[in-house]
Amino acid sequence: MIRLFRANNFRCLEKVELELGPRFNVISGANASGKTSLLEALAYLGRGKSFRGASTAKLTRHGESEFVLFGEVGRAESTVTVGVRNSREGLEVRVGGENAAGAAALAGALPLQVIDPEVHNLIAGGPELRRRFLDWVAFHVEHDHLAVWRRFRRALKQRNAALRARSSEAAIRSWNAEFLELAGQLDTSRRRVLDLTIDSLKEHGLQLLDAELGFEYQQGWGREKELAEALESSLDRELQLGSTQSGPHRADIKVIYDERQARKLVSRGQQKLLASAMILAATETAQAALERPLVLLLDDPAAELDGESITRLVSAVAALGCQVVATSLAPEALVFPERPVMFHVEQGRITAQA
Repeated sequence: MIRLFRANNFRCLEKVELELGPRFNVISGANASGKTSLLEALAYLGRGKSFRGASTAKLTRHGESEFVLFGEVGRAESTVTVGVRNSREGLEVRVGGENAAGAAALAGALPLQVIDPEVHNLIAGGPELRRRFLDWVAFHVEHDHLAVWRRFRRALKQRNAALRARSSEAAIRSWNAEFLELAGQLDTSRRRVLDLTIDSLKEHGLQLLDAELGFEYQQGWGREKELAEALESSLDRELQLGSTQSGPHRADIKVIYDERQARKLVSRGQQKLLASAMILAATETAQAALERPLVLLLDDPAAELDGESITRLVSAVAALGCQVVATSLAPEALVFPERPVMFHVEQGRITAQA
């Protein structure tokens, strides 16, 4: 959990400092006051990137050359410091006072999840978002997942380069052995993680939507073929397209809601609840593996939800036992089981409220 947080020159936040409570924290303020910017800064400290997709230039306060974020992160009885400096020269990360290796080091030091107004895209958007969801859980649960994922991405890049160069079939096949080995490891890791998460996924779906959900892993090539066979049979087409058409880089999770494919048939509000159920299940699974509470950031959770739905969501969030930081135009709509620590934002300035 984050005990102390500082941000300098991040968006509209010139210089802010706040001490967060261990359980529930609510940040209120008018539209465009800086609530989401503060949440985005907190998320950046654990991800090394913006959950709103903004570039470094857009995140840096106007007229400044860099932004700096700092947090004291509690782990049981100890505290570790996490810092980020980002400028035109790139991302600088420090964990425990030592230089660290980028976003992966941040994710390990400060694991967090975000439910924001665009969370519905986890259901409505493309497969990449659902692969990223599964890989996030695997990163925290499967010890070697990140290393395998990185090696697979390199093998895929090399094979695609050979395809684009229209290399000989023998040259392209020479990349297949490494590609197949790593693809198998990545596929197995993702399947294990989905199996580990499935009960929580169904439980949260039932809690938030009062409906049975189904989650079907789609491996990225036809079920009727082994991957080696799929690569061989599609080689001519791959040479034309210049990219590998079969493998775990094309995997997906098919979400079934009320016996229908959720991506096509549910409303925006239902998609938000479905996606939130997935985020909560991922958080619960990672917490169990790490044996410590995670940080959950909620950006305007009441948006597009009726009163009953927001009550269900807040109840499910509270039951996880993680540290919660939520923004709200109407904080009275977020009824937590204990009084949250309250903050108010106005024109980028943050004050604690009694």
